Amino acid sequence: MPQVTKEDVLDQLRTVNDPELHKDLVTLNMIKNVAICDGLVKVHVELTTPACPLKDTIKNDVTEAVKRLDGVREVELEWSAQVRANQQTQKKLPGVKNVIAVGAGKGGVGKSTIAVMLAIGLQREGASVGLMDADIYGPSIPKMLGIEDGKPYVKGDRILPIVQHDLKVMSMGFMVEKDKAIIWRGPMVHGVIKQFLDQVDWGELDYLIVDLPPGTGDVPLTLSQSIPMTGSVVVCTPQDVALLDAKRAVAMYQQLNVPCIGIIENMSYYLCPQCGHRDEIFDHGGAKRAAEDLKVPFLGSIPLNVRIRINGDAGTPADNFIEKDDLIQQAILDVVRNTAGQVSVKNMLQVSQPTLTIEK
Repeated sequence: MPQVTKEDVLDQLRTVNDPELHKDLVTLNMIKNVAICDGLVKVHVELTTPACPLKDTIKNDVTEAVKRLDGVREVELEWSAQVRANQQTQKKLPGVKNVIAVGAGKGGVGKSTIAVMLAIGLQREGASVGLMDADIYGPSIPKMLGIEDGKPYVKGDRILPIVQHDLKVMSMGFMVEKDKAIIWRGPMVHGVIKQFLDQVDWGELDYLIVDLPPGTGDVPLTLSQSIPMTGSVVVCTPQDVALLDAKRAVAMYQQLNVPCIGIIENMSYYLCPQCGHRDEIFDHGGAKRAAEDLKVPFLGSIPLNVRIRINGDAGTPADNFIEKDDLIQQAILDVVRNTAGQVSVKNMLQVSQPTLTIEK
């Protein structure tokens, strides 16, 4: 039987591309170890995110490539993950690898619900995550996480975020009375956003999810001027009016030089829990068509579901990931993983820019 060497295996792995980054695993430094013993080859693959949407594809491609070598009888894969950082973000906000803004062109499309799903989903996949509620005029994150009475502590000159569901959370809702209206002009909003970014002790985070207010006003402008964001996620519903506003939101981010990670279609359809009948109440597929028109990724569809609403009102969003309805759970996981995958793509494109110098 031919003797297989480590170099033989690495040569084979140079033929295996990451399906989203379109470079081979060896060049991407995703192969951390190769061990060979009596025809058994163990390959340690380090993913660019623990929420990798194409892990199974990578597994199949690696296994198939290595098994082409004579003398290989079995292939085992070991996995780890190291989220790649947006270099410009880390220069401004040390410790935070990626800032993802979640916005919408209009209110009422479930933007905050999606922001919470993304944060919870990424954390459950194994990432360290923070959630910043920048919807100054209508902060709903405390309610949705079950921490309406939360009060952040101050340690020295730093504000310590509240930890809930293993997320680090900061919201304007912690600073004002529950039913008090916030009537502020732009400069005051600018000051709060700057404080949340500069004075909150976020620590080490793979992702900081930022729930923006709807529309194209002061807060997204302030955020984009305050810190380089990895990208934005735009949430919309399928009907034509909502899609028009979503397209404006995408255009705003592009004008602010914030990459659009993608579009999510919320309330995409309704599945009757009794009979399974599907009803497309607000139409269906409009967000995907809009993403194609705008040449931005489509991240997936979330159905209209009573359990999502109940868990949001009860402050138990993690239950969305453990419900018995596999279709709902899978739809949410697809959106979370597709978002994580696109973040990795954006960071790889950043590294590929010839104007950037990567220190080793």
